[in-house]
Amino acid sequence: MDTHNTDKETVRGVVTEALPNTLFRVAIEGDDSETLTYLGGKMRKNRIRVLVGDTVEVLPDPYGGRGRIIRRL
Repeated sequence: MDTHNTDKETVRGVVTEALPNTLFRVAIEGDDSETLTYLGGKMRKNRIRVLVGDTVEVLPDPYGGRGRIIRRL
C-alpha cells in the first residue's frame, strides 16, 4: 500500500537552503526556478532529516504557493 500521493503531479528538486521552522528552498529540476517548501506530515512526524544537497520529491501547491516535500530520494 502506497501512503504517498503519487496520483498527483510531483517534481524533483535539490535542496539549496535550509531555513528555520522546517522550511527549505528547493531548486526544481528541469526549471531554472526555486520554490519555498515545507516538510510533509509523515516526514515531520517520523523526523526525517533533510539536508542541503539532498534530492527530494516535491508536491507543488496548485495555487502557486509553497510546495510540500513528500519524499527524500
